[in-house]
Amino acid sequence: MISCTEFIPAYSELFKFLQKKGGKPAVIAFWQYLSDSFLGHLRDLAMKKGLAGCFEYWSHTLAEEAADFRMTLDQETFSIEMRACPSKGRLLAAGHLQPYPDYCQHCDLLYRRVLEPLGFEYELDLSQSDQAKCVLKVRDRRPQR
Repeated sequence: MISCTEFIPAYSELFKFLQKKGGKPAVIAFWQYLSDSFLGHLRDLAMKKGLAGCFEYWSHTLAEEAADFRMTLDQETFSIEMRACPSKGRLLAAGHLQPYPDYCQHCDLLYRRVLEPLGFEYELDLSQSDQAKCVLKVRDRRPQR
């Protein structure tokens, strides 16, 4: 079976293809489709367990991707400090292709689209994405139960 990391260059190339054919709106529409179609598990965990559900979801996902990261969870905030994103790192290391310029924005749209409608505050700092680093912070702003 092929690992998820083997698909990373294909995703980047697909994003470039969609951009060429339909502009940024086509890329965004595809990301929205991915979010709506494939992130139900995150949605369910966040609804049931709040920030602990986010921690559970990304613990599995990031371990599967073999990412270099640090996650923290307290009463108010769940955060991920991505020290070496395997996706972006793989693209940066590939000398034979140019990564889609807004590649990291797919993470912002996919997960924000799930969490914000549930009442979570979602903040993603992509200022170091050119070094395969980012910082995600999620706060639970849902009314107290």
